[in-house]
Amino acid sequence: MATRLPPGFKITRDTNTEEFFINMGPQHPSTHGALRLALRMDGETIVEVVPHFGYIHRGMEKQAESMSYLQYIAMSDRQDYLTAIQNNLGVVIALEKGMNIGVPEKAEYIRVMLSELGRIASHLVFFGCFGGDLGGQTCLLFGFKEREMIHDILEEVTGSRLTTNFFRPGGSRYDVPENFIDRVKALLKHLEGAMKDYERFLSKNVIVLERSKGIGILSAEDAIAYGCSGPVLRASGVDFDVRKANPYSIYDQFQFDIPVTYTGDCYDRYTVRIAEIHESMRILYQCIEKFPKDGPWRAKEKPVRIPVGRYYSEIETAKGLYATYVVAATTGEKPYRIHTRGPSFPHIAALNKMVQGHKISDLVTIMATLDPVIPEIDR
Repeated sequence: MATRLPPGFKITRDTNTEEFFINMGPQHPSTHGALRLALRMDGETIVEVVPHFGYIHRGMEKQAESMSYLQYIAMSDRQDYLTAIQNNLGVVIALEKGMNIGVPEKAEYIRVMLSELGRIASHLVFFGCFGGDLGGQTCLLFGFKEREMIHDILEEVTGSRLTTNFFRPGGSRYDVPENFIDRVKALLKHLEGAMKDYERFLSKNVIVLERSKGIGILSAEDAIAYGCSGPVLRASGVDFDVRKANPYSIYDQFQFDIPVTYTGDCYDRYTVRIAEIHESMRILYQCIEKFPKDGPWRAKEKPVRIPVGRYYSEIETAKGLYATYVVAATTGEKPYRIHTRGPSFPHIAALNKMVQGHKISDLVTIMATLDPVIPEIDR
C-alpha cells in the first residue's frame, strides 16, 4: 500500500521505506513537564507528529470556580512556573479592572523590575536546556548558575524562589527590601560579562549552527495562523509584543527594542531570546535610575470584590501572550469563571508544521526552541 503523505510533502528519494509509528514519551522530551509525541515515520524521516497532553492535568480553571480571586493568584504560579511572577501580574491586572483601582508609581516599578528579572531567568533556563539538548552540558550548568542569582533576589523579595504568589490588586504583598536596587545593580554588572560567555558557547558554535540553521522553519503566515506569540512569533518576522502593542503597567515609559528575525528557524528562535535578555537588562537599568525611593508600594487595601461583568488582561511573558479572562456572575469574592490563554499550546500545535521532513534529533532541537512548559497547557 502506498504511503500517505501530507498535501504538498514529498520524500526526495527513489523508494520509500515502510511507514511505522513510534512514541516519544511520555517524558521530558525537550519540555518542562510530561508530554507524549506520537510520530509517524517513513524510515528515519518524520511524516507527522501528534502531541498528546493531559498527563499532569489538574483542572485549575474548574478549581477557580470554588476559590476566591486572591486564591487564584497562587494558581497562576503553577501554570508556567518559569514565568510565575509575570503570570501573577496578568491576573491582578484583570482583577484591578474589575475593582477599578489604580496602582502607586513605586508599585509599578516593582512590578516591571520583577517581571523583567523573571523574563531573564526564564530565558536562561531556555539557554541551558537548548544547549543541553544539543549535547552541551556546560550550557546547562552555566545557565542555571546565573538563574539562581536571580532567584536569590526573588526569594528575598517574595519569600519564594519559584512560585512567587507576590502581586496583589493595587500593588504587591510587601515592599522591596532596602538592598533591592543594589542587588539588581550587582546582578546586571555580572550578567554583562556572563552573556559574553553564553554567546561564545552557542552563537557561533559550528555544531549549533549545523543543527539549528534551516531546521524547523515556521513562516510568518503559519505563525499567525496557529496563534503563536512571543519569541516564536518574532523569530518568524512578526513584530508583535504586548508591551509595545498594548502597553500595560508603565512599559510605555521605557526605551527598549523588540528583537525580530525573519528566517523562523531554530537558530532565529535562539537569537531572539538572547537579544531579549539584553533588552530586559536595558529596561532594568532605566528602572534603577528612576526608581522612587519613597511613596506607597500598594494602594489602600480593601476586600477583593468584583462587580458583575467580564474583565480581560493580556501581558507579555517570556514565552509570549498570557491572557486572563474573568467572568463575575455575581458581585462578590469568587468568580463564575477564570480562563487563561497561555502561549505554549499554540506553539505545540504548530510543531507538526515544523518537523515534517526532519529527523528525530531535529525534533528535539525544534522542541527546545519552542521552550514549552506543559503544566501551562495541562491546567
